[in-house]
Amino acid sequence: MSDILKAIILSIVEGITEFLPISSTGHLILVNQWINFEGNFGFYFNVIIQFGAILSVVVLYFKKLNPFEKSKTHIQKQQTISLWSKVIVGFIPAAILGFLFADIIENYLNNPIVVAVMLFVGGIFILVLENNSKRIKINTFDKLSYKTAFSIGMIQCLAMIPGTSRSAATIIGAMILGTSRQIAAEFSFFLAIPTMAGATAYSVLKMIKGGVTITSNQWMVLLIGIIGSFIIATCVISFFMNYIQKKDFKIFGYYRIILSVIILFSYFIK
Repeated sequence: MSDILKAIILSIVEGITEFLPISSTGHLILVNQWINFEGNFGFYFNVIIQFGAILSVVVLYFKKLNPFEKSKTHIQKQQTISLWSKVIVGFIPAAILGFLFADIIENYLNNPIVVAVMLFVGGIFILVLENNSKRIKINTFDKLSYKTAFSIGMIQCLAMIPGTSRSAATIIGAMILGTSRQIAAEFSFFLAIPTMAGATAYSVLKMIKGGVTITSNQWMVLLIGIIGSFIIATCVISFFMNYIQKKDFKIFGYYRIILSVIILFSYFIK
């Protein structure tokens, strides 16, 4: 299989799974069991193509996230700055813990069994959450306090374990803390910007520090992956936000549980 075809397949997987509560890292680890790049390039590819997904959030929510938007009133501009401040506060736990434990997680937890277990556990959490009545206290970002934003950021750190899903952790955490489904989803998207940008930058620095050389062909493969994940993630975010207007997250919980059983079954019958 050519590297370009691998890049297209993996970018589709990344684009579909990054913002759905089903774990993009987990799916990439699983897919890489069958298609993988030679050497360390595969690991760096999986992280760097997340940049495309970040861009999809920026493009779709540019007006909402831009504090310098001319059509906004002074109050609206202040609200946008406040939103960014809460995103940064929510990012702090991941920045600290990611710096401390990223290498340990990469070396010991990037395997199908960990992915399967966390997919299952996350699926159960989603079903329990959706089967219990929730009191919505936060239905606008103005009502989202810095303390709640920080708490969501702490919960996001669970996603460092492959298979957990950054999206699932932040959405479930936000809803448990009283946000509406829409606020939980959007804050998850916005929190992804510094989190995934940081992960991408960290991987690039590791590449440089480790003396990893990228060939011209690999740069082209990376570009294809970034563009592919951007296009797919843009479509998925639009679908997801329309979907949650009418339906809950149960289907994602069932999907996670079924996939985890399939993974464990296939692993133990080898």
